[in-house]
Amino acid sequence: MSEKTPTGKAIGAKARAEKLTPERRSEIAREAAAAKKRLAAMPRATHASQIKIGEVEIPCYVLDDGRRVLSTRGIMGALGRTWRGRKYSGTELPVFLEAKNLLPFVINDLDPVLTPVEFVTDAGSKAEGIPAEGLPAVCDIYLQARQSDKLTAAQLPIAQQCELLVRGFARVGIIALVDEATGYQKDRAKDALAKILEAFVAKEIQPYLKTFPADYYENLFRLYQLPYPPEGNKSWRPAFFGHITNDVVYSRLAPELLPELKKASSKAEKKAKLHQWLTQDAGHPKLREHLSSVVTIMKLSKSPDEFKRNVNAIHPKFGDTKDLDFNAPE
Repeated sequence: MSEKTPTGKAIGAKARAEKLTPERRSEIAREAAAAKKRLAAMPRATHASQIKIGEVEIPCYVLDDGRRVLSTRGIMGALGRTWRGRKYSGTELPVFLEAKNLLPFVINDLDPVLTPVEFVTDAGSKAEGIPAEGLPAVCDIYLQARQSDKLTAAQLPIAQQCELLVRGFARVGIIALVDEATGYQKDRAKDALAKILEAFVAKEIQPYLKTFPADYYENLFRLYQLPYPPEGNKSWRPAFFGHITNDVVYSRLAPELLPELKKASSKAEKKAKLHQWLTQDAGHPKLREHLSSVVTIMKLSKSPDEFKRNVNAIHPKFGDTKDLDFNAPE
């Protein structure tokens, strides 16, 4: 098979490559490998969209390390300035803050939110932005400079645009704006839930400890007018007590904890009580604290209905406003 004849720009590229010395070719290859390595080490955008503030739209991203960033190029456009690339004058500030007359208004503690961030977009290209919290700081710098009469005539329209942006920020927090635009708030909620469950649910069954105090069951028997201790088998408890315990205890310790505990229990070869799947450092202490409160509520309640109302008032269930019928089955 014959080689494909280069056309267009490829002709010039081939000609230039043929003029290179072997040493120069090796140097170019090393530079390309280093650039590829730098790109691989950069944070990557997991979510991307645009935020709209008034008539201005700015590309925004959430990075894989959780940082929310706004496109530097997009901010330049929002400020009414033309993008001129990433050539900095040594200030390590974004291009829209390099002017010397602005530097006195850039205080040191703003460095974390004004330092440009290089990252890889969701499309795989290299980009630059600043943390989302930095845009309000940029606007504040221009407005302070204008108030001190330090802006040039060319900078005054930028300050006016900053004023419009600040009014937009007053209506909605910039972080919430980015999360909403990119859809990150949904994943953020899932991630937060995963961290809670990781802290509460143990990977292995914990040693059995007498976790539920005796007066927990004693008061349940009292509320439902059942003899305590039970006659004959002293460990007997009505089956519906388990449903009540799931509702007033496990459903109110942490969001989605009950189904996660049931899942862990169903996968285990050895049967265990649900509280044995709670971690020693987070799950069990929270359980003991919660049980103490529930027992106190029981002691103050004179009927199942009153107990239900008090529990719902003091320990509402996560994400559920429906009442459970606490009455004993007929």
